[in-house]
Amino acid sequence: MSRPERDYDQSATMDPRRPFRAWWLQEALRLESAPPPEPLHADVDADVCIVGGGYTGLWTAILIAEADPARRVVLVEQDLCGHGASGSNGGCVLTLATKYLSLIRFYGEAEATRLVRASERAVTAIRAFTRKHDIECDLRVDGALYMATNSAQVGLLNPVLEALDRTGLNSWDEMSLEQARRLAGTQELLEAFHSPAGGSVQPALLVRGLARVARSMGVIIHERSPMIRLERGASPCVVGPHGRVRAKKVVLAVNAWMAELFPEFRRSITVVSSDMGITEPCPELLENMGLQHGVSVCDSRIFVHYYHTTSDGRLLLGKGGNTFSFGSKMIPGFFEPSRYEWQVRAGIERFFPELSGVPLACCWNGASDRSSTGFPFFGSLEGSPNVVYGFGYSGNGVAQSYLGGQILRSLVLGMQDEWSRCGFVGGPRGQFPPEPFRWVGARLVRNAIRRKESAEDAGRRSRALDRYLATFARAAGKADK
Repeated sequence: MSRPERDYDQSATMDPRRPFRAWWLQEALRLESAPPPEPLHADVDADVCIVGGGYTGLWTAILIAEADPARRVVLVEQDLCGHGASGSNGGCVLTLATKYLSLIRFYGEAEATRLVRASERAVTAIRAFTRKHDIECDLRVDGALYMATNSAQVGLLNPVLEALDRTGLNSWDEMSLEQARRLAGTQELLEAFHSPAGGSVQPALLVRGLARVARSMGVIIHERSPMIRLERGASPCVVGPHGRVRAKKVVLAVNAWMAELFPEFRRSITVVSSDMGITEPCPELLENMGLQHGVSVCDSRIFVHYYHTTSDGRLLLGKGGNTFSFGSKMIPGFFEPSRYEWQVRAGIERFFPELSGVPLACCWNGASDRSSTGFPFFGSLEGSPNVVYGFGYSGNGVAQSYLGGQILRSLVLGMQDEWSRCGFVGGPRGQFPPEPFRWVGARLVRNAIRRKESAEDAGRRSRALDRYLATFARAAGKADK
């Protein structure tokens, strides 16, 4: 049996001096004029303490501050805001529409319909918020394009689009091959559907902008302040190395770290990498290819390729599904240059041979917390109603974290509304097998998918066993398959 990924070293993810950060976050930190980090060095009281300075934590803080400005909100972040997935993801702003059938299966048709509409409204709400607060984050709501890049992928979206049609939700139009290839900038497609509900963003600039706005609204942010212990009770207490926050309510918005901080969630998610690369600027080449827009493009494989361009003439391309961590731990490999740069480069050369000579400015690896359903889940810790949580975005969190902020705001404020009653509320709806079966099974399925998709790209029919094993990864896909 092969060995698991390297053992988790807490210092590797807690140490603010670590030299490598995703390119997005490097650029955001270089461009901003934020105040220096203020670690927690005292014992303080708060109405609400939020643990985690990513999208979910910051949207929750902002929405609470908007709803009740008098509440004292304190946010603690182990490193810098944007340190995790919020500052290192691919920057694709996507809705829940392509997972409509799965939403119906888990939450019923009425709630599935509401969630699809809410996710589409979230895209425009985020755009409106960034404009109102002058957050310059290269957010371009130019739509999303899903494409089939081999014959096995053709028609995979049809069942979900037919279901969306029946309920009047379908914002997707099938494009002619000529139109699609022009919009996608590649000849490597056989079918494509476009929706105006979607786009792309520089994710770290967005999260750093949210932190700035939260501070302006009175939210107190302590960066480089890890939670080393949570004391539960009527007045829960977040304990750090040099101080503590005693609060009436605590929000745990720590994303994939939940699985190792709280043993009850160790089987609720599996943590898997997405490997991304971004080119040096090549604006003239991209313009000649028709890629001067902010559309997010995804193919229809399970371990999806996704890409978009930036306003300064770069191409970002990512590939999901390479590294699975043993025990769902946040291993050092998730915070290092990607070991799969060759795979990212191969994707660029396949789809965009015109860019084969353009160097990559950076290639990095980020962690995604995949739930068994492919959807996030929210709730309160068992026996601790004053401690609420939310995570499990499964690789689709840029827009959905806005929904998460609304859910957590309603739970914290005791609001009886569509968000406190949301289908995502109620904790995880399934579990993965225990270790070592989860890790062994994940690698078995991963390798089967690699063989299946390699055969399909070559125009061959994949092996029946590989097709069967691939069905276990349906929840990790971008669309219902």
